[in-house]
Amino acid sequence: MQGMNSGLKPVVRTVKSGRPAAAGELQKYALPVGLPVLAIALAEFLIFSGNMGAAVWLHIGTITALALSSMFIREQEIIRLHQALMLLPILRLVNLSMPIFFDTTLYTFIFIYGPLAFPVAIVAWHQRPSLGEIGITGEKLGHYMLLSVPLGFLLGLGEYATIRTGYLIPDLSFKNLLMLTIVMVFFVGLVEEVIFRSILQTQLEKVLGIKEALIITSVLFGLMHSGYGTPYEIFYTGFVGLIMGIAFLRTRSLPFIAVLHGFVNVFLFGIIPHLHEAYGLF
Repeated sequence: MQGMNSGLKPVVRTVKSGRPAAAGELQKYALPVGLPVLAIALAEFLIFSGNMGAAVWLHIGTITALALSSMFIREQEIIRLHQALMLLPILRLVNLSMPIFFDTTLYTFIFIYGPLAFPVAIVAWHQRPSLGEIGITGEKLGHYMLLSVPLGFLLGLGEYATIRTGYLIPDLSFKNLLMLTIVMVFFVGLVEEVIFRSILQTQLEKVLGIKEALIITSVLFGLMHSGYGTPYEIFYTGFVGLIMGIAFLRTRSLPFIAVLHGFVNVFLFGIIPHLHEAYGLF
């Protein structure tokens, strides 16, 4: 993870977030930003504690309140931020409402993240971000792809040590690894990174500043993993979210972050559990 800073230079961005937020700005945005963030966090804590019904209703209420907020708020940056925050309870509700159709849950990810691509695309279309803000760039793509594999292994190994996941594929055949990689990169990694980094972190940078955006996005990223039922997973994925947030800030490369996220899951749910079972590694 220390190697992430090597060779990654900050790029010039068009978002107006290259300065820390002033104290007055933080106070000004405390309610319109803090309330929905706290509501989402509370709902995830309810899931963590096993109170699923209350969590679902709180997420539904949060979506409704954020959707109606544009009737009372005139600042476009806050409206766009509320649109970004709406995607998190939508992600959770789709996740909770999805039945298990298959013996392995790998295909369930397709049915969760495939439909999620539509609200994500609607928010992105409405906000009209630049390609640079989204992170669509081919700059140094080859270097980033090579870096994503060892970095994904290290982050995946750390998460495996935290929660000891099972595998989502029956063996490490090329076909199964290819399917796992496609699902984790193009469904899970891409959709989550567009939500958390391209949209949410970018909008928080515009409203609050870089440091605050990194902290809030990382905390929410960790809390959205509350379903695992362990505080260690929440803290660890929050740390991983911070690493990915910094990497996105430094590179503005969505392909890099999406592939990195995908490979973390490939190692976590495929390669490492099989190597542990077969050879006692890790």
